Amino acid sequence: MNPDSLKSVYFLGIGGIGMSSLARYFARKGVTISGYDRTPTALTGQLINEGMDIHFKDDLRRIPRGIDLVIYTPAIPADHKEFQYFKQGKIPMKKRAEVLGMIASSYKTIAVAGTHGKTTTSTLIAHILRTAGINQLAFLGGISKNYDTNFLCPEEVPSTAGQQKPGFQQPVYCVVEADEYDRSFLHLHPDIAIITSADADHLDSYRSHQSMLESYGAFTEAIRDQGSLIMKLDIPVKKVHRHSYYHYSYALNQEAAFFAKNIRLKKGLIHFDFIAPNETISNLVLGIPGLFNLENAIAALAVGYLTGIRKTHLKNALKSYQGVQRRFDFRICRRDLVYIDDYAHHPEELRACISAARELYPNKKLTGIFQPHLFSRTRDLASGFARSLELLDEVLLLDIYPAREKPIRGVTSRLLLDQIKLERKKLINKDEVIRELKKDPPEVLLTLGAGDIDLLVKPVTDALNALNR
Repeated sequence: MNPDSLKSVYFLGIGGIGMSSLARYFARKGVTISGYDRTPTALTGQLINEGMDIHFKDDLRRIPRGIDLVIYTPAIPADHKEFQYFKQGKIPMKKRAEVLGMIASSYKTIAVAGTHGKTTTSTLIAHILRTAGINQLAFLGGISKNYDTNFLCPEEVPSTAGQQKPGFQQPVYCVVEADEYDRSFLHLHPDIAIITSADADHLDSYRSHQSMLESYGAFTEAIRDQGSLIMKLDIPVKKVHRHSYYHYSYALNQEAAFFAKNIRLKKGLIHFDFIAPNETISNLVLGIPGLFNLENAIAALAVGYLTGIRKTHLKNALKSYQGVQRRFDFRICRRDLVYIDDYAHHPEELRACISAARELYPNKKLTGIFQPHLFSRTRDLASGFARSLELLDEVLLLDIYPAREKPIRGVTSRLLLDQIKLERKKLINKDEVIRELKKDPPEVLLTLGAGDIDLLVKPVTDALNALNR
């Protein structure tokens, strides 16, 4: 299949963050886009405004004719009516990861893998390239706050008549998130690969942590000859060297090929020196808070260093970086009230987010509203979730968001709540959240999770802003 020859593409699960970036790529190339998703969201609303035909019921009558390709996500169940219709009709179907691999193969690919940290790292890499004036495609796993999108491409090419036409200048790089779920990242063959973390996750797919680590090893095997691997120090991934590539380690403040030194906090922002092989870049400022974000920034700076980007561009990009929606995302920041929204859905992500909030507000009460994501993840990592949530002063726990899964007997939010060793903990429904917050107004509030908890962000923001404090 040649992606450049497509005229009509249908997306099953178009509202997903990865699927929507791919839909935007094809739309910018003049392809007619249509698709299905289970629930309307702000993102699907944006896609509709961009001219895509999207519906939200499993309805064969809404499928247009003349589709060249169906792109689907593994979250679509096999018994889905539309999925079965396409399969039986022998219309070409490919997983999102396959299509992304085909597109990326035409460019110098920068692929960011990791159980956490990859969205911030890849978005910052894209921002560094954009700041340096380097043409790129970027398929991001979150909405960049600098650009208000999860897809970046060069400017459109003007036609001979001076009119804009679909398409864009030939990019130099393709920046992608390398998703480990379902071994999707093995469709990529990066010139530069980054591994930010490899904690146990997706055990519904891998069955064991060791199996997941072996998959990460296979990812390193896919690096192109004479490419580069940038991997966080001490990650237990066995690197595969069946051909020649360069390996660089990075760390927050331990000695490695790339690391930070002289870290200090000034007015809520992190200042530091960046140590690279044979060079030090002094007095950098990171535009977003949190030591975990500094660690991500070191990996992104390593990419900038290896691609030859000038120091001034690195400094400017780092300072002007605004972050990603739902990644330590400040919704309210007043003296009397702080509200931060975060996508954290793994114990280590929770630990990093809560610790960063505690660092910024050491004398404030931290209240967290957490929505567990997936029954299998809650079951497999319950102890880790409990230990991380205990870093809060108060936990309000929502029901598990099932995503692609069916319920597992005995696995509920109650299972998790019972393991949390806090006095102030409570199970609540989503429709009780506002009432709870009004009854006991928070000092620092965190909403945490990867499900549909994002639908609470605006009502919570509005309700907290309306409180008389």
